[in-house]
Amino acid sequence: MVFANRNQAADRLADALAVYKGQHPLILAIPRGAVPMGQRLARALGGELDVVLVRKLRAPFNPEFAIGSIDESGWTYIADYAESAGGTPAYLEQEKQAQRATIRQRRAQYTPLRPPIDPAGRTVIVVDDGLATGATMISALHALRAQKPARLVCAVPVAPPDTLDKIRPYADEVVCLEAPEFFRAVGQFYADFPQIEDAEVEAILRQA
Repeated sequence: MVFANRNQAADRLADALAVYKGQHPLILAIPRGAVPMGQRLARALGGELDVVLVRKLRAPFNPEFAIGSIDESGWTYIADYAESAGGTPAYLEQEKQAQRATIRQRRAQYTPLRPPIDPAGRTVIVVDDGLATGATMISALHALRAQKPARLVCAVPVAPPDTLDKIRPYADEVVCLEAPEFFRAVGQFYADFPQIEDAEVEAILRQA
């Protein structure tokens, strides 16, 4: 195990991102697991917290495996192996619709009283609790780049080296604390990795 829990991972990321302290960065967490981490980062760096809503497109017979991703606008990233994993055009169209519906539901739940915080001209740090395929992070970074941040940073505790190579073209900077060659799932690098529920996300965003 590399990290005791998400709190420890967030604190180590805050140390690695200390150069942004005092610049009032916008911390955008990918729900749900990264939202408590985003809260700690925002406090440590003197930043502002919000969420970036993206969803993975699930392989037909393995819902944990991403064959692509979709952002809030409907833009999709399709992995080069999607078809070999069962991602036919008809399946992908159905999956896109299902995940966009989930995104709309989460936006209504998470920020019911305000629009998303505008990233234009800001230093934006996108955080997740780890990357496997990197699909959702690619959609998040692509969506945010279109909104013209001053600087776009991807910050994660752990990811395999080949995934980091895929991510780098989409960000101005990639901060990753650990990049192990042997990588099965994000959870294997945490001693304690509980599911984060919607209620916790909503409570954190209300506080923010």
